[in-house]
Amino acid sequence: MTGSLFKGNFWTSDILSTIGYDSIIQHLNNGRKNCKEFEDFLKERASIEERYGKDLLSLARKKPCGQSETNTLKRALEVFKQQVDNVAQSHIHLAQTLREEARKIEEFREKQKLLQKKTELIMDAAHKQKSLQFKKTMDAKKNYEQKCRDKDEAEQAVHRSANVANPKQQEKLFVKLATSKTAVEDSDKVYMLHVNTLDKVRNEWQSEHIKACEVFETQECERINFFRNALWLHMNQLSQQCVTSDEMYEKVRKSLEMCSIEKDIEYFVNQRRTGQTPPAPIMYENFYCPQKNAAPPGKATGPNSARRGPLPNPKSLPDDPDYSLLDNNYSLIYQ
Repeated sequence: MTGSLFKGNFWTSDILSTIGYDSIIQHLNNGRKNCKEFEDFLKERASIEERYGKDLLSLARKKPCGQSETNTLKRALEVFKQQVDNVAQSHIHLAQTLREEARKIEEFREKQKLLQKKTELIMDAAHKQKSLQFKKTMDAKKNYEQKCRDKDEAEQAVHRSANVANPKQQEKLFVKLATSKTAVEDSDKVYMLHVNTLDKVRNEWQSEHIKACEVFETQECERINFFRNALWLHMNQLSQQCVTSDEMYEKVRKSLEMCSIEKDIEYFVNQRRTGQTPPAPIMYENFYCPQKNAAPPGKATGPNSARRGPLPNPKSLPDDPDYSLLDNNYSLIYQ
């Protein structure tokens, strides 16, 4: 950049006005403020990334997640936990990177601040000298104009006293007129001297103003370029974080592709099987007519027959009224 825009568009017709220069300074100050805001934004984003990374790291290392799984799915879960750990570490690393970028912005701001301050000191001196010389010139002009009015009054007094016969009075008027003419000449010289000096000071100030505009425009171009590049870099860093995270998650997806439902089922069966023979059916057993077939080995199908003897023979005769006989079976009848 040649710095041709600032120097051609921030003038005013008032020699004492600094509105154009002040407008540029305000713009530069706002620019540094904008950089400071982005710097603070990066610091806050870094804190968020760091907190997220640490929380994610704690989650990956402390929180159980399918800890009783076996075989291929267990291996996939181990990859999952490890990659979550890696993603957490990458966010913590991103936080450190963002803080470093914020530090670079701070250094850039301070560099621009010092450069602007150096130019401002020169311009402040030029403005002060211009204002002071303008005041001296205006004071000299005021004095010159007053001396001119005094001379005019002295001339008019001489003309009015032309018909006055008092020679002493006329002599005093002529002396006053001569004195006033001399005063006009002296004040005129002083006034001209101040005008010339003011013009010289004005030219010097104008030259410094042009230099300052060129410096400030170059500075502003550098700031905009730096800010733009910093923001672009920040976007690249966030995009890279997404890419890195996706690469880590892809490893989890690859491990999940290696999972085999059949192998995991087979692994569980081989590790925890209890046998291949189901229990035999439980058969009905009549209390009075036990089945002749023995129960399956190792399994009792009813009450233990060894503990129950044969049916007792009745002690009473068949015609005993306490008993009645029916179909070769008997039952006790309570009276």
